[in-house]
Amino acid sequence: MADTFITSANGIMTLTIASLFNAPITLQNWGTDRAWEQEAVEMLESQMSIDGVLNRGYIPRPVNQTLTFSAASPSLIYFEAIIAAQQSTLTAISLGGELTVPATKRKYTFSNGALMTGSVAPNGGTVLEARAFTIQWEKVFPAGI
Repeated sequence: MADTFITSANGIMTLTIASLFNAPITLQNWGTDRAWEQEAVEMLESQMSIDGVLNRGYIPRPVNQTLTFSAASPSLIYFEAIIAAQQSTLTAISLGGELTVPATKRKYTFSNGALMTGSVAPNGGTVLEARAFTIQWEKVFPAGI
């Protein structure tokens, strides 16, 4: 019988921020209900000709990924550092990433990313709320582990 574990609890994501840190950073203390998510990507465009022929073409698109962290996550200082660096240099900081999902025996390599949106401070509620950041990637490469 095959393993059917689908936990995300043992997923590992590392972020490479070469212009700010010498080594990849392992992200930790994720949000409770959602840790990471990628938007669906529209990969093709289609047009119906006036004589009823459907034509399709591949269009490269960026991949938007949202990462959500607990308000107590030590990973937040890295995102705050990226925000501060982008504000002070007025340039995009280039990112790389790798997501390993042992439950499905898959690894995803994210290339040429940039932090597009981010929570600049935690929202206060009954307790401090999770913070979310969106990275836009040029490409994602899946592989087995």
